[in-house]
Parts: sequence; structure tokens; C-alpha cells
Amino acid sequence: MSTAAPLATAGPPGPPTPITKAERSLAPDIARGFMLLFIALANVPVHLWGMSLDKYNHNTGQSAADHIAYFIEQLLIAERSRPMFAVLYGFGIAIMASRMFARGMDAKGVRKILRRRSWWLLAFGLLHSVFLFYGDILAPYGAMGLIALFFVHLSDKALKQWLWGSVAYVVLIGNAIMAYFLTSNGRPPSFDLPPYVNQMLFGAIASPTGVLGIMVTGSFFPLIIAGMMLHRSGWIEQPQAHLPQLKKVFITGMVVNVLSSLPVALIGLGAWEPSKALWVGSVYLTLLGGLYAGIGYICGFALLAHKLRGFGRRGVPGALAAVGERSLTSYLLQSFIMAPLLTAWGFGLGEDLGYLGAFGVAFGTWLVTVAVAVALDKAGKRGPFEVLLRRLTYGPKKS
Repeated sequence: MSTAAPLATAGPPGPPTPITKAERSLAPDIARGFMLLFIALANVPVHLWGMSLDKYNHNTGQSAADHIAYFIEQLLIAERSRPMFAVLYGFGIAIMASRMFARGMDAKGVRKILRRRSWWLLAFGLLHSVFLFYGDILAPYGAMGLIALFFVHLSDKALKQWLWGSVAYVVLIGNAIMAYFLTSNGRPPSFDLPPYVNQMLFGAIASPTGVLGIMVTGSFFPLIIAGMMLHRSGWIEQPQAHLPQLKKVFITGMVVNVLSSLPVALIGLGAWEPSKALWVGSVYLTLLGGLYAGIGYICGFALLAHKLRGFGRRGVPGALAAVGERSLTSYLLQSFIMAPLLTAWGFGLGEDLGYLGAFGVAFGTWLVTVAVAVALDKAGKRGPFEVLLRRLTYGPKKS
């Protein structure tokens, strides 16, 4: 591993050109492609309505099949997609920073561009929360990016110090706050307004509140740093050189994943009805395990990419990679499909829909994003929201 961020090597200072397909590593894009399936499955229950909630904030009136489907989602996916997103977000920041350093840009200039990008992510997230989905994750990560950008030029030793310091804060304080919040929050309040106006008002409140919550809890800050460190180590971009380490983290990550989420999953199954204190403790354990499980999943996807390396960007690996290359567009497309389809302000198909049916909708939505991404890839086009974010970050392309 290097001891500091890459130094200037060649080329005039300035923003990097978009990464070409030949320059992209397969593993990060496959990881992003799978991560978006996790996000769709984790988010879809929020769009359901018409059912009452039990004391654990679960929809009532579920069939046995619904309970089993929800058990599996809680065991393997719940509070795992956001940590995966955080790791890959930090990884992406590190890649952008290293490319700008390589073009001769100093640390101040790199931070200026990354700061602008983070502010635009905040703006995207606010609009997303107001007009489509109050559970947006773009704005919180944009806010975390404003903090994380100050560490892009630090040595590995300094990054490790910040990593362990942030882990200690999250374990002792941040996750406890988050667990209490998650066990206190039911459905969004009704303001006695038309459904879509209610969505817009609550979304306008939820976005800054979510940003503040992430800043106070620091929940995913250590994972963003871990993503930066994974870039420097080469684990994800060159998995063939780190197979023993990747296998170790993947296996231990999956063990931690299941053991830490099992209590919450049993509550979702209806097999355990703990007291409020034990419920809060179970959610805390899930959040704690998710910190490591998210990294474990990323390492697993890197191993998968290594296994599929012979296919290149063809077939299933190519389809997953196409989604990963257009992760921002694919993430927003999920909301463009699921929110109007399921919510009370849209077509309302989520009324009294069970968990199994909802997960089917989420999987189908993800398949649509795969099809769109593959079509764009075959046409040689980037995702429209990736193009827009780049233009807003770097300015118009100069002739």
C-alpha cells in the first residue's frame, strides 16, 4: 500500500476525462449492480400503505409466505445496502481524487471539485426526497462527502487513525442513537393534505432531518474511509492479487451478517416478541454487524468478479457492470418506477400488498434498470444523471 495519496505525475492540472470502459475495473461495477438490487429490496416496504403497523413497525395482516420473505430480507439485506453504498461511495471519492492528483491538481483543487460534487448530490437528494421518495440516501452521503473530502490526501496511517476513531464513536454513540430512532419511527405523519402534497411536505422535512441524523450519528463515515482504503490497497480493482484477504473478510463478514441480524429477523418472522429494550438492542446489533457485513459483501462481489473475469463485460457480468456504471441513474430510476406505482399518491398498487409481492415488484424494478442500463451501454451512452452530475461538477465541456 502507498503511504499517501498519489502524487502528480503527468498532464496539465484539471479535471479528469470520463473513465473509459477499458479503464474501468469489473469488480466495483458488479458490486454496484448487486448493491442496487439490495437497495430496491430494502426500500420497497416504505412504499406500501393501507395496513396498520404492529408494535415493531411491521405491516400487519401478512401471510406465512410474507413473513418468510421478510425474515430473509431482514436476515441478509436490511441495514446492509446503505453500508455497501457507503463503502463504494468512499471508493469512488478516492478514485476521482487519485485521477485528479495524477493530472497535477493540488489537494486544495481536488477538495474544491469534490466539495462541489457533494453539494450537488445534496441538491439531487433533496429533490428526490421531496418529489419521489423521502427515504433518499443521496443527500446524507453528499453531506458525508463534504467531511470525507478533507481526508483524500492523508497518509494510510492517518486514515487508519480516523477509521478507528470513527468506529469507536459509531459503536459507542452513533449506532445507539440510530437504533433508538429506528425503533421509535413508524409511518410518516399525515398533514391532512392531498397524498402527493403530503409526500412533498414530509420529503422536504425528511431530507434535512436525515442529513442532520447522519452527521450526528456518523453512521457511515468509517465505511466511507474504509472505501478509500480499499481503493489504495487494490483489493477491489485487482482482486486476483488479494484473494486470501478477500475470502477471509467475505466469510467472516457473512458470519457476522447472519448472527447480528438474526434477532431482528426473528422479530420480523413473528417468532420472537421482545420487550422494547431488547428490540432496541437487537436493532443496535444489526447496525453494528452491518458495518462489517457491508465490507464483507463488497469483498464477495470482488471475488465473484474474479470468477467471472473470463466473460469480461459480456452476458450477466456485463449487464451487472452496465448497471454499476450508471448507478446514480439506476438508483433514481427505481424511485421513478416504484414510487408512482405503489404509493397512495400514485397508482396505489401498494395498498395492502404483502411483503412477498413487494419484493417481487422490487426485483422486477431492478430488472428494468438492468435492461435500461444494457440498452444505454450498447448505444455507447452514459447514464443521463451521471452526465448531468459531471457537467454540474466540472462545468461545460471545453472544446
